[in-house]
Amino acid sequence: MVLAGGQGRRMGTLDKGLVPLHGRSMVRHVLDRLAPQVDDILINANQNLDRYAALGFRVVPDSIEGFAGPLAGLHVGLTHASQPLVATVPCDSPFLPADLVARLLAALQKMDAELAVARTFDQPHPVFALVRRSVLPHLTRFLEGGGRKIDAWYATLRTIEVAFDDEADAFRNINTLDELQQLDLRSDQ
Repeated sequence: MVLAGGQGRRMGTLDKGLVPLHGRSMVRHVLDRLAPQVDDILINANQNLDRYAALGFRVVPDSIEGFAGPLAGLHVGLTHASQPLVATVPCDSPFLPADLVARLLAALQKMDAELAVARTFDQPHPVFALVRRSVLPHLTRFLEGGGRKIDAWYATLRTIEVAFDDEADAFRNINTLDELQQLDLRSDQ
């Protein structure tokens, strides 16, 4: 599940997934890194649905109104997923690890967790996760109760944080046009 359902406020309301980086949309970079790691891909988007669908994957908008955040994207992903596990990544992190899903899966199975989340040093990255589809009813209740904070929901599950200290730069996300410009400038040098 690629999470592209936000409003892109820090990027001047541009749809971050569709913003070009090195001649391709950021979401295309993410898809190219994620696709070899999973069986199916869903894209959660709430605007520009046709442009996302043109990438060749099923697009599912939030079922909760008002850009309710990544949990709303995860909720719709769990609802539409055909697999027992759902990996989530954001559309604005084009450098995600090539072994993300394998490492999250190994920890999830070893600890019999409901959710595995990536961490670098002392920083968790809650939108880089592997979630058991069986938690959908629990997430639905959390959202119906007004919950929106991803870390608050994670705290109610058997969660394992998986260290990616060796790949810390892989979790960089691009939130602003300045950050995007800096990356483009570095690639030109």
